Amino acid sequence: MRRDPALDRPVGSSPRVLQIPGDHPYVHQVCPSPFRFEGSPGAVPSPALTPQWLSQHRGEFDVVHLHFGYEHLDVDEMRHWIMHLGRLRVPLVLTVHDLRNPHQDTPEAHDRHLDLLVPAAAVVLTLTAGAAAEIRRRWGRRAQVVPHPAIFDRSLLSRRPAPGPQKIVGIHLKDLRRNVVGPDQVVRAALSGAQAAGARLRIDLHPGVRNRPELQLTRSLAEQGLLDLVVHERFSDADLAGYLKGLHTYVLPNRFGTHSGWLEACRDTGTRIVAPSCGYYADQWDEVLTYQHDEVTGLSAASLTRAVRRSLEAGPVQPATPGFRAAQLQQVQAQHADVYRRAHRRKTLPVRAVALRQTVGAAG
Repeated sequence: MRRDPALDRPVGSSPRVLQIPGDHPYVHQVCPSPFRFEGSPGAVPSPALTPQWLSQHRGEFDVVHLHFGYEHLDVDEMRHWIMHLGRLRVPLVLTVHDLRNPHQDTPEAHDRHLDLLVPAAAVVLTLTAGAAAEIRRRWGRRAQVVPHPAIFDRSLLSRRPAPGPQKIVGIHLKDLRRNVVGPDQVVRAALSGAQAAGARLRIDLHPGVRNRPELQLTRSLAEQGLLDLVVHERFSDADLAGYLKGLHTYVLPNRFGTHSGWLEACRDTGTRIVAPSCGYYADQWDEVLTYQHDEVTGLSAASLTRAVRRSLEAGPVQPATPGFRAAQLQQVQAQHADVYRRAHRRKTLPVRAVALRQTVGAAG
């Protein structure tokens, strides 16, 4: 059998793919087992985002697939990392999960990262047609659309709780991450929609943010008995599935973002979802109800109230079937396998694309 002299591996064998991050459920799902490089670091942030680590482990992998988890790098560090991939002759596959990073107050830092990464990648992937169109508009790159697979194992979805006397609308504020802006206003508008349809509103959040000033109205409404405020640590997968199955409607409270794993979880459990107009949430599932909420116009409370009421007046939504999710995952893995083989054959040198972007971030 012929061998690749650079790596001393049989020609035609599956390329070994370094995944960043290395220990994430989505990453494990989409990467077919023959391509998984088991040495992908699980630490966050990944040490593989340094030139030193890449050099030390160069003979162990053939392709790098970057998903997320690079917010800690400044522009120069990102540029040097990409250029080092070029020097090592390692092709980069990039999945653009976020066109607007939900963990950052402003878009500029993430935009500068994407200005380097998108032109440099051998292959660009994203999750929806809307995001792919924006990538084409902004960088002239064709992004291959690969849908988000299931969140839950089917064993967690086999039983549904008996319906209660009232429909329940849920909003999980978690740790109030950066893209949850004005949560009291979101809660008040959702409460109006729930009350208009005779439903109950449940607000969940983690203990560390219970007394934040942004939630003063929410706490007051709970004390008056107008909504249920539930404070707890992060859900396990089983608890999250049970929580969503107990809701008729889930409201995604984000002011900015691009795609949502929680939306896919609602799709698995058959929970209606009301999502903001920002990003491409509505592209993920045709059952999404949209309300006006973005960084340009802010929140339209009236549109959220209407969307919640409409969701409650609509009949139940059917969960994604096991057959659909199994076929979807098979397709997603096949797409990734093809991408890894193509990227490896091309031996694209990211440094060439980066040379066109040398001025990006130079002023700060």
